[in-house]
Amino acid sequence: MTRTFCVALCACVGLSVIACDDTQGPPVSSVSLLPDSAEQMLMGVTFLLTDAGVRRANVRADTLLMYEDNTREELRQIRAVFYTPEGEQDAVLTALTGMHNSRLGTMEARGNVIVVSTKGQTLTSPHLRYDPNRNEISSDSAFTLTEGERITKGIGFVSNPDMTNMRILAAASVTGSQVKIPRR
Repeated sequence: MTRTFCVALCACVGLSVIACDDTQGPPVSSVSLLPDSAEQMLMGVTFLLTDAGVRRANVRADTLLMYEDNTREELRQIRAVFYTPEGEQDAVLTALTGMHNSRLGTMEARGNVIVVSTKGQTLTSPHLRYDPNRNEISSDSAFTLTEGERITKGIGFVSNPDMTNMRILAAASVTGSQVKIPRR
């Protein structure tokens, strides 16, 4: 071996020994990835809401955070498809956030809630509850229901998901085409 090669080899071995002497491990974050004491966090989740084994809604969420022994789920970026008891699509709900209670089987939607029925009606509200056992959507917040040229506004309602049987709780106003009230 040449003297230059031996010096270069010793220098490389010396540097590798110094590099191996580094005992500092990889950086570890002190911040939990699970926000707000969530027990679990799931991404891209789809689940069914049922009543006596009958599919009432197919819910998809971008993020699901589980709390309270996995009985309450906080949802982000929600899309729920509602179905009739016969299995036909009724309406589609979208919302920014929401909550599902697996003990009760109910769901709430919050933030820019929009429900579009298969008949073309559009309901907007900041908050909405869904009860699959009763097959009804409801809210105590302000809402707007658009049906073609007719716009119905009010505070609070109870309705079936396709909005064909709606009861307005307060401050109802209707603009646009006339509303026909059936005679008994």
